[in-house]
Amino acid sequence: MENDDLPVGRVLSRREVMAITGTASLAALLGLPQSALAQQKPKPRNFNHVIVSPEMTEGPFFVEEHLNRSDIRSDPKSGVMSPGTLLHLTINLVTVGQTAKPLAGATVDIWHCDAGGRYSDEEQNGTAGQKFLRGSQVSDKDGKVEFTTIYPGWYSGRAVHIHFKIRHPRGGETREFTSQLFFDETTSNEVHAKAPYAERGTRDTMNNRDGIYRQGGNKLMLALEKTKAGYAGVFDV
Repeated sequence: MENDDLPVGRVLSRREVMAITGTASLAALLGLPQSALAQQKPKPRNFNHVIVSPEMTEGPFFVEEHLNRSDIRSDPKSGVMSPGTLLHLTINLVTVGQTAKPLAGATVDIWHCDAGGRYSDEEQNGTAGQKFLRGSQVSDKDGKVEFTTIYPGWYSGRAVHIHFKIRHPRGGETREFTSQLFFDETTSNEVHAKAPYAERGTRDTMNNRDGIYRQGGNKLMLALEKTKAGYAGVFDV
């Protein structure tokens, strides 16, 4: 693998989650069942079984860019667009309690590699000063953020993934949660068989061989729906 460390986090029982939420609801950011693509607004839900999204490593490629934008495909300085299959990503944030409630006002950053496996603004990738495929949005009253990006490429030692970080001010401090989203292998194979991904060659690490994915990645799979332009996915956290 690259310099990514192993993730942290675990599945909590409903009793544990309820104990946490008595003092700090943000500390129990959830991975709820996947929303239907058309469902844009999280609805209150009763919990019999609660699964908390595993927290995963930030990895070596996070950069604090302060790029408040929804379409993250271009480098803002040059305007050059990262080529690849279009991906529209919606993330719904909710807090835990007797019901799920939208988390408004949280800053969500996402970042991932391009079709050639490179991250922007990284000396080791030869991209210092560039800022493609990075950006942040603030969750609305429904706890929702949306991004337009491309399907991620791959780099040696890692399965296909997108990093995300959630930050929310509470009680005079900022709570933070960092994790990753993963993709179905069949879809990745289909996308990566086409240009510009195909120039990179065959991936060397599938989900089941990625040490980070094995620490809870099955709870962080992004369900995708094919669209005329590419793909769209919704994930609840």
